[in-house]
Amino acid sequence: MALRKKGAKNPPLLSHEFVLQNHADLVACVGMVFVLGLLFEGTAEAAIVFLTLQHGVPAAPDARAPRLLYHYGARDLATVFFYTLVAVIVHATLQEYVLDPVTRRLQLPKAKQGRFNEAGQFGAFYLVSCAWGTWVLAAEGCLEEPARLWRAPPGRTMTFHVKFFYVAQLAYWFHAVPELYFQRTRKQAVPQQLVYIGLHLFHIAGAYLLYLNHLGLLLLTMHYCVELLSHLCDLVSLGDGKHQRELSLWAAVFIVGRLGTLVVSVLTVCFHLAGGQARPPDAAGGNVNVLAAEIAVLSSSCTIQAYITWNLFSVQLQRWMGGDATLQAPAVKKKRTKGRSSRKGTENGVAASNRVDSPHKRKEKSS
Repeated sequence: MALRKKGAKNPPLLSHEFVLQNHADLVACVGMVFVLGLLFEGTAEAAIVFLTLQHGVPAAPDARAPRLLYHYGARDLATVFFYTLVAVIVHATLQEYVLDPVTRRLQLPKAKQGRFNEAGQFGAFYLVSCAWGTWVLAAEGCLEEPARLWRAPPGRTMTFHVKFFYVAQLAYWFHAVPELYFQRTRKQAVPQQLVYIGLHLFHIAGAYLLYLNHLGLLLLTMHYCVELLSHLCDLVSLGDGKHQRELSLWAAVFIVGRLGTLVVSVLTVCFHLAGGQARPPDAAGGNVNVLAAEIAVLSSSCTIQAYITWNLFSVQLQRWMGGDATLQAPAVKKKRTKGRSSRKGTENGVAASNRVDSPHKRKEKSS
């Protein structure tokens, strides 16, 4: 993601450059339309669909702690759309008031500005998601009772915290698609970024639609913790190149995190399928006790882990090779300049000797 620069002259209204420079303000105006819709009686019913969670199901009156539960539906698309606008505004705010001043202070070259901005944006998102996901897991009792991970939710419902977490996750990864245009991403990097975004959307939406909510929460939290460490290492290495080689310890944590994700996926899916043998298969009801679902979930989990592992290791290998090349280049240049200087010194000495010997040579010629 490139660093946004505002030109000295104001671009024409609604031009390409105008949209790139003011996309956050334009998106904020669209979001304010939905907020202002709550003030009028005729539009309040339509506007509230975008701002609040939909498809609520009241709990049974005889429950000890009655609370509002939710299931998913078509109106969730409107809620995801609104929070996608919010994600675009937060992205631009973080870029302009946090990352841009830091890059100017560090005086990073243009080649490193894109990496620094990308690491900063993803690092902030992963930090918030890790803390949020851990809190939701603790509130749902998954840490105290791990059986909740493979136990199907009763009545195809989920709590407010779980649903809002998934809506926010979907909104963030949907906002990453137009950000490729807003941040002027290079055309060579767009296909790789689209695959990365699509894999996250596919797995988050799959866990949400199949009611594998608690399993998705745990896997996302583990995945985000490893990604957070990776981007923190990038930030430190870009800020101070002296620590670039010492930050390779993240690879060990990365491998442990991927193996842990695979182990949790296999055990959870197997226990979920084993516990649902007494019930008929019903994917909408949270019971995915069918062979096709087992193969799909496990293969999907293994595929994304293999892709992310290969992608990150290939990127790090390219960066290390590029770092070695930059370290060797100054030494070669210095050696060449030294050779040139010695040649110049020899030539100057010969010229000086010729100038000194020239009178004697003239006498010999005259005699």
